[in-house]
Amino acid sequence: MSEETINKQEMPEQLSDILLVLDKEKMKIQAVKSIDENGKMETVDPTKKNQNQFMRVDKSGDFFSNFFSNFFSQLKNPTNFTFFKVPAPVAAEKAQELQKHVDKPTPQGEKVLKEHEVKAEPQPDKKQENQNNMATAQTTTEASEYRYKPEQIDWDTMKNLGLSKEYLEKRNLLDPLLRGYKTNELLPIGINLGGSILRTDARLSLQQAEDGNVIVAIHGIKREPNLHFEFFGHKFTDEDKKNLLETGNMGRVVNLVNSKTGELMPSIISIDRLTNDVIALRTEFVKIPDEIKGVKLNEEQKQTLMEGKPLYLEGMISTKGTEFSATVQFNADKRYVEFLFDRSNNNQQAQTNQQNTQQNNQQSQPQEAPRTFRGKELDDEQYNKFKAGQTIYVELKDKKDQPYKGYITFDKDTGKTNFEFPGQYKTRVEPAETHKTQTAVNSEGKTNEATKNVQEPLKSGQQSPKNEKQQEQQDNKPAKSKGRKM
Repeated sequence: MSEETINKQEMPEQLSDILLVLDKEKMKIQAVKSIDENGKMETVDPTKKNQNQFMRVDKSGDFFSNFFSNFFSQLKNPTNFTFFKVPAPVAAEKAQELQKHVDKPTPQGEKVLKEHEVKAEPQPDKKQENQNNMATAQTTTEASEYRYKPEQIDWDTMKNLGLSKEYLEKRNLLDPLLRGYKTNELLPIGINLGGSILRTDARLSLQQAEDGNVIVAIHGIKREPNLHFEFFGHKFTDEDKKNLLETGNMGRVVNLVNSKTGELMPSIISIDRLTNDVIALRTEFVKIPDEIKGVKLNEEQKQTLMEGKPLYLEGMISTKGTEFSATVQFNADKRYVEFLFDRSNNNQQAQTNQQNTQQNNQQSQPQEAPRTFRGKELDDEQYNKFKAGQTIYVELKDKKDQPYKGYITFDKDTGKTNFEFPGQYKTRVEPAETHKTQTAVNSEGKTNEATKNVQEPLKSGQQSPKNEKQQEQQDNKPAKSKGRKM
């Protein structure tokens, strides 16, 4: 879980800072947005409205020092600027304070400016060195996006959950974990309780404990979102509950309260549709794109989405090239603008039913065969046969970790996975060759070419008409009618 996302389990500390810059010619404080390949810096006004555009840097010493050194060396005219580092939550306020001290210099103001100022020695002005520095800066920036390293993970704990590094990499789930996010899908895990093993589906994330160690957090499935109690000081209104249950998004910005510091945190709230957790995202971390499916957003539309509100867009172009319209809204859990197509008032019940079917493999409508059964992941050969409807042999383990074997078959119509022990499976004996015609006719409504027009049940082993009457039926000769003439 990252510091931007808030849920009931944890209130992480803020780990990023904002880089402010003073243009010595204009004597104006701005927030750094980016720097292009030509060394030109792009800035924005340091207001709360623009805070989603501020460049964020890791506040830890080594990361920041390396980043700023490389950033500074890329600037076209580095001596024209003075830089300041301020905490992200108060960046706008600090920028105003620093601007006041710039406009009206005082000894006290000079002390404040020096307190936040950051410096770096300019690098020699050589093209090759600048290219190397730029490459290093890009690598450092990319690396700093990862909050954790693979070696920080307690792989013994992962093993006890039935997971491994190779498994997570194969499913493309390790990368979001290292970035501080939850896995984007439910994982089958087993928790050893000593005398028994609890098997369930859950999302996972990495969190840093008070002692600095990285621990694995398990986000299990809840029956329904907990909207009856206060959420970081916010009491859900009836309208809030209605929106969250129908669309998964609350649709407005509210001030949540940091239980440790008392700080007010403007945030939007959504429901994790996989687990039913209540998730909040601070508005400063909401990123709105300039364009959605070919439709360029104006400032008013962007502001609507920034505030967590739904927005109806027309004239979007799908990946197939067709035009469509839909309502879009920013989701705090997914961290992007999602499409809200038809959602009924029974959406929450549908979510609950979907989660129950995921746990029990009891889907009420056809869907793709599950890759995992009772904690056992099928290999490619097994899975290809399984999803094609063939019966496959598997070796499993029960709650006491004791091995057992059986056969599983996937029913495409019901979405169920049927299991049979070897003894049960052997009782399903195929009919003998001499009985196949009889079985096909009486049980399956089928027949062979020689008896396809016979209207009477066939005898065991019968392959052709048994008498003159059946021969006439087979030859399509009309039988004498015993019906009443109308």
